[in-house]
Amino acid sequence: QVQLVESGGGSVQTGGSLRLSCTASGFPMDSHVVGWFRQAPGQERDGIAFINSRPHDIHYTDVVQGRFTISSYNNKNPAYLQMNRLKPEDTAVYYCSTGPVASLIPKFYAIWGTGTQVTVSS
Repeated sequence: QVQLVESGGGSVQTGGSLRLSCTASGFPMDSHVVGWFRQAPGQERDGIAFINSRPHDIHYTDVVQGRFTISSYNNKNPAYLQMNRLKPEDTAVYYCSTGPVASLIPKFYAIWGTGTQVTVSS
C-alpha cells in the first residue's frame, strides 16, 4: 500500500545544490519518521538524516550537518532533502524511507524507493 519515489538527483559541481524529493502515498498513521540514506558503490547503505513528526525531532550525521536540511511530507508537499554546498564525497545513490522508529539504522525501515543518483564533481 505504501509507495515511495525519490527524485531530484543529478550531476552538479562542488558547492552546488540539489533538492531531493520523496513522494509518498499510503503512509500509515504510525509511520511518522522519514529517513534519508545514501549508498556509494561497494559500500553499505548509511543513514544521513531523519525527521520525526511525533514528537518533532530532526537528526543529521556530522558529515551533512549544516549543509543538508530535511523536511517531512504534508498535504501539499512531499518530503524533501535540501542539499547545499555539495562535495564529491556526497556522490551516492540516495534513498528515502519511512518507519515508526527514529533511527539512522536501515534495518528499522521497511519501505524504500528505488533511489536517485547524486554525482558531485570537482
